[in-house]
Amino acid sequence: MDSQNVGYHPCLKPAVVITGTANEGTAGPAIGHVDIGVSDAAYLFRVALPGLRRKQSTVKCMIESDGKVHIEGVMTETGLVINSSTVYQMKVQQLCAAGPFTISFNLPGSVDTRLFSPVFRPDGILEVVVLKSKMSSEFLYPFDGNKSSPVKFPQVTV
Repeated sequence: MDSQNVGYHPCLKPAVVITGTANEGTAGPAIGHVDIGVSDAAYLFRVALPGLRRKQSTVKCMIESDGKVHIEGVMTETGLVINSSTVYQMKVQQLCAAGPFTISFNLPGSVDTRLFSPVFRPDGILEVVVLKSKMSSEFLYPFDGNKSSPVKFPQVTV
C-alpha cells in the first residue's frame, strides 16, 4: 500500500487530492504534504513543494470562499544545475518529475478570499494565511434574500 492510500475507504473522499507529476513521485521528498493550522481569526496552511524554484516556476494558489484550496503549477526540469561558474549534469534524480501538478484540499471553514497572504519560502514550502469569513459564521440572511436586515445567530464553537 502506498502513502496515498493509507486509510483509504471507498465511500469517503480523500482530504487532499494530488494529480499530475505530484502523484507520480516515488522517491525523494514528497510533494503535496499539507499542514493546516487554525486560530480564532484565520487559517494557516503549508504545502510542501520541494524542488520547485520560485524564479523558474509558476504556482497558482486559488482559494474559494467555502475554504476549498487549489494549487496548480509546473515542476521544471532540473537536469542541469549551475552553481556559480560550475555546471553539473544530474545523474541521480529523486525530486518530483518535471510536468504539471495540482493539489486540492479543504480548509475547516469558510474564508474571506480577499484577505490572504501567500509566501513561497526558500525551503520549498508554500505558506498561506487566510482570514476566516465573518459573514458566514456570524450572520445568516432571511430566506427571502433581503440582505438589508441580517439575522444574527449565536456562534457555536465545536
